[in-house]
Order: sequence, then C-alpha cells, then structure tokens
Amino acid sequence: MAWSIIHPILVAIVIAGAMPLIAGCYQFLLAGFNGFFGVWKREGVPGVPLPRVAVIVPAWNEAAVIGRTLDTLMALDYPADRLRVYVVDDASTDETPGVILGKSAEYPGRVFHVRREQGGEGKAHTINHGLRTIRSEDWYEAILIIDADVIFTPRSLRKMARHLTRSEVGAVTAYIKEGSRPENFMNRFIAYEYVNAQAGARRAQNVLGAQACLAGGAQLIRRDAFEAIGGVIDTSSLAEDTFTTLNIQLAGWRVVFEPHAIVWAEEPRDIGGLWKQRLRWGRGNVQVTLRYRRVWLRRWTAGRLGSLSFALIWFSVFLMPAFMISSSLALIVLWLHDRDVSIEAFRLLWFVNLATYLFITLSSFSLDWSAARVAWREAFLFPGLISLAIIAYAIVPDLIGEVGGDAFLLFAYVWLSASMLAAWLVKRIEATRVLGWAARPLLYVVGFGPVLCAITANAYVKEIRGSEMVWEKTEKTGTVGELA
Repeated sequence: MAWSIIHPILVAIVIAGAMPLIAGCYQFLLAGFNGFFGVWKREGVPGVPLPRVAVIVPAWNEAAVIGRTLDTLMALDYPADRLRVYVVDDASTDETPGVILGKSAEYPGRVFHVRREQGGEGKAHTINHGLRTIRSEDWYEAILIIDADVIFTPRSLRKMARHLTRSEVGAVTAYIKEGSRPENFMNRFIAYEYVNAQAGARRAQNVLGAQACLAGGAQLIRRDAFEAIGGVIDTSSLAEDTFTTLNIQLAGWRVVFEPHAIVWAEEPRDIGGLWKQRLRWGRGNVQVTLRYRRVWLRRWTAGRLGSLSFALIWFSVFLMPAFMISSSLALIVLWLHDRDVSIEAFRLLWFVNLATYLFITLSSFSLDWSAARVAWREAFLFPGLISLAIIAYAIVPDLIGEVGGDAFLLFAYVWLSASMLAAWLVKRIEATRVLGWAARPLLYVVGFGPVLCAITANAYVKEIRGSEMVWEKTEKTGTVGELA
C-alpha cells in the first residue's frame, strides 16, 4: 500500500528533472506574444524628446578595447547634445588613462575621464564613483551603464531610449550578442545560449511585466527611477545589476527588454574563463534569491515579480542542479524496488527532454537566424552527445534491457546528475598542459548545458562556505568584429 503512494511521488520527482526545459518551453511560448503589448512599440511617444543620457563606463586596464568603444558611442545615431560619456578609470595600471584622455581631447565636452586613485573594490564601487560625479552636475535625465568592451550598433541607444518617453518605463535593456571574431567553439556555444537567455527569456519577461535582470553591458535607467531606489548601485553582492532591476520594479516602474537594440560583446574563449565569469553570476543569483525571499510568490505585495510564472522561470534555473540530482536518485530508488516502473519513468523523462529540447532549439532558430547560422552545431549538441545517445536509448523500447544490460541502464539513470561531475572534470582537463587539447571535443560529448549546471552547483558550495566575494574581470582583447 505504501509503495502505491510512493511510486507516483518518485515518478513526479523523476520528471521534475526536465523542469528547466519545461520552463524554457513556457518562456518561448510567452515570447511569441511580445509584439502584442503596447509598451514595447518601436516608436516613442510623439512630442516627447529623447532623454539626455550620461553613459558610465567602468574601466580597469581596458586599453585594448576602450578606444573603440568610445568611438562607437560617439558615432551613435543619437542627438550629440544629449549624450555624454564618463569613463570611470578604476586606478588602471596600463595605458587606459592615456587612451581616455586622448578621446576626451578628440571629443571635447562629450567624453570625460573620471579617475579613481584607489581601485580594486569591484565594478559596483567603480560605477558609484562615477555616479557621484554625474549626479553633482545635474545634467542627466537617464544613465546608461555599460561594459568597457561592448559595441553598440548605430541605432541601438535610440531604440532603447524611446521607451523612456513612456512615463511608466523606468529602465530598458538591450540584446547582448556574442561578437568575438574569429569565433571559436566556446563563443558559438555562448552565442546560442544568449538566444535562449535573452532573445527568448527576456521577451517572455516583457509579456509577464517582470524582468529578472538588466544586462550588465547595457542598462539604461530613467533618472527618477534611479533616484527612487537611492541613486547608488548595490555593493553588497556579486549581482548588482539584478538588485537594481528588481528594486526599480518594486518601486513601481516597468523594466523593458528591447530585442532590436543589438549590442555586441566579447565573451570567454575557454571553459576556465566561462567558469570564472558564470561562477560570479551564479553566486550573485544565490544572493538575490535569499535577499528577495519575501518577493517570491507574493503577488499581492511584490506585484508581477511575485507571480507564479516569474517564480517558475527564476527557480527552474536556480534549482537546476537540485532537480537533476533528485531525478537520478528517484530513478535509482525505483529501480531497486520495481525495475519496470523505473524504466517507464526513465523513458518518460527523456521523452519530455527530447520534445522540449527540439522545441527550444527550433524556437531559438526562429528568433535569431543569424546566430543559428553560426552556431547550429552547438545548438543541437548543447545537451552533449551522451545525453543525445541516452535519448535515443530511452525512446526505443526494444533497446532497454537488451543493450548493455543493467550497467548501461544505471549509467543512463545517473547521467543527469553525473554530467555535472563530468563537466567539472573537463574543466580540470583543459587546465592541464598535456591533455588540454582534449577539452574541446570532450565538451561536445558532455555538453554545454551540464557545464552551466555544474557552475550553478559550484555557486551553491561557494556561498555555503562563505567564500570571499572577488570580482574577477573577464580578460578582453578587442576581438569583437564589425557586426553592426
């Protein structure tokens, strides 16, 4: 009798292993309605001028990229008298100060060098230093916080700023795309991932009226909204951009994603660089989840941020490692008690994985065909060759029990969680001198998705241990191509 109750519970836990993909499908379904909502119309309000924008560029040892970034900003299709750029030099030790001063002379009254003599405190402190200068001048009507390496396409700022002509909109973010050229395997994986995480997910959040995060490289914030949350950037976490985003919405403003404002960025080119970058993001998400615990599922007090849909999107990613481990454990318990039931649960899980994987991949292609042309192999191999082999094994009933016996079956059961350990091992292999070359093919075997899950699990561990919060900057080399 007890097992008749426990079996359905265990099967439900098994299927929950597909929850991140199910949530991904839900986001793409929502994304299809993005164009029906008036607040995201392409035109601004007639007769309302574009705001005066003060751009803040935090920079530490960015000599390789900062000159081109400033030239691109000065060439934007935006009224010249309504755009100023403040580069906040965080005590750089390379040629960054000289490059900025040279651009200040080239663009007098439009580019300003703001120097910090004592740096090293992190991006948020650097931004706040610049904010103190901008706020004291009392000129700006909106601030645009960007990274030192990003390349704004000519009309991107205009497309973002038009939303601020609507009084209910407090902040706008752009579509950050991977722009390293020539791109390598890692850049292609990231390019495809960004179609999901931005072009798809943020369109869906537009529909929900609740945005999770202003992209760190393109945060356009109305002055009134910024002053309403204190006029400073949070410095107590590794997710200052997410804190800003949620606080603006809790203060009653809308945050909007503008998919047609394209901003190109240089992203990591190896697993180690990705791990360093995403570990910081993952730890920031842990901090956000705990700090805003009174927001989740509290629609009556937190507005749209407290909706069930927003919680589904947030926690499907945040709890991804927990879903995967629980699913594997439930399969093993079922196998120990009733092998046939465990096989049926296993087949159902991977059938759901197959259906959702295909839906998300093809939906991504429809949203950004240019990215799909470059990264279509990485899109189809995102879950890894092993996971694709398990899908094939699961959806052909005659193979189960005939190919490899129980040993392979148990391997398939635990792979959902063991893939994270495999991803960590690939990272370690990459760091070795002798076997480093093998990391690239192994990544395609293990999958990019498991790497992201492993990083999230690592973020849990770092936060539980109370590890020091260190802002490790991604190294930039100025490889973003001419991709306007």
